[in-house]
Amino acid sequence: MDSVTVLTAGHVNWDVTLRVDRFPEPDGEASIRSQHQSGGGSAANVAAALAGLEIEAELIGSVGDDDHGLLARRELEAAGVSLDGLREIEGAETAVKYLLVDETGEVAVLGNDGVNEAVTPDDLEPARIRAVDHVHLTGQRPDTAAAIARIASEADVPVSFDPGRRLGDREYGEAIALADILFVTDREARALFGVDGIDGAARDRIVIVTCGADGAEAYTPDGTAVHGGFDVDPVDTAGAGDAFAAGFLAAWLEERDIDRALAHGNVCGAVTAGRDGARSAPTADRLEDVLSRQS
Repeated sequence: MDSVTVLTAGHVNWDVTLRVDRFPEPDGEASIRSQHQSGGGSAANVAAALAGLEIEAELIGSVGDDDHGLLARRELEAAGVSLDGLREIEGAETAVKYLLVDETGEVAVLGNDGVNEAVTPDDLEPARIRAVDHVHLTGQRPDTAAAIARIASEADVPVSFDPGRRLGDREYGEAIALADILFVTDREARALFGVDGIDGAARDRIVIVTCGADGAEAYTPDGTAVHGGFDVDPVDTAGAGDAFAAGFLAAWLEERDIDRALAHGNVCGAVTAGRDGARSAPTADRLEDVLSRQS
């Protein structure tokens, strides 16, 4: 396959993962079993996973010039992600997210936003966006997401969008309308399209609905494809959706085979959910090994 470059845009965080015996109730208390720190943020997670799958990965986002920003940059550089589009904001704090992970692998998130949304439409470099093969948007300022999508679409660069947990709180209508591939959870799909509206939304795009341990569904102009996923004992589901998106995109950009792309996405999501930390997606060799053992 010829070299493919994907530009991701959105949050770059530093994650502190606290494994707890249970989520605390109001006025209650839980015990911390272990603590782990690493880079996070959906755009950064997808970029790092793509690099591990041998895709050229670039990134638009922002961090502070503090210690957490330095650590986040070092991890991304070590993963092979190009940081030419990553802004470092002087005197500012990098966003830190505290992820509470219970014994079933479910996740609750606390955090300060820091400067992970410092990139405005005026900060964008259109030439950088036009030069890539694919743009993947994650949660970020709605006006910035829309501006990136417009620039890419006008240059015939395909766009995918995973708006994430804050979909219901933000006006992402323009970015969603311009997306060629939309990633949503089953809960988000119901909120966005209603019970019966997904088929209509997929008349001119692909809508990917992830269903956790039950795999994923793809709604396309040519019909629907379903992959039931892979059995995994969940350890930490943080980043599993980002890993799924990376696995799907890497396979889709190579062959445009929806069934293969769903399988690759589900492998990446399952492997990540079965390990600690949001940066646990498999490498290309590891992914093929898992697929061969499942066949």
